[in-house]
Amino acid sequence: MVTFELDGTAALTSGEKKLLAKAKRLPVVFDDDSPEMTDEMEQAFIAARKAKPYQGEPLTLYVSSATLEKAKSLGADYMTILGNLLDKALDEYRAIP
Repeated sequence: MVTFELDGTAALTSGEKKLLAKAKRLPVVFDDDSPEMTDEMEQAFIAARKAKPYQGEPLTLYVSSATLEKAKSLGADYMTILGNLLDKALDEYRAIP
C-alpha cells in the first residue's frame, strides 16, 4: 500500500489528472485478497471506521533523534506504530523486585 498526503497548496499536474481520469474508468477486479463485499459487510466496515473504537490520550514523549528517524521511516502512521509498541512493552513489562 502506498500512502500519500497531499499538501494543501499543491496542485495536480495535467498528467496526474489524466492518470486519475483513466484510473476511474478501470473496472474493479476482485480476488482472494480483496473479495467483493456484501452490503452488510460494507455497512459494518463503514460503521467501524466511523466508530474509531480505539481512543487514546495525547502524550508528549522525548526520544532520541535516531529513534524518531527510524520511526518516521516506517511511514506516515509512525505515531500509531510507536503507540502500539509502547502498549505492547507495557503489557509485557515485569518490574524487577
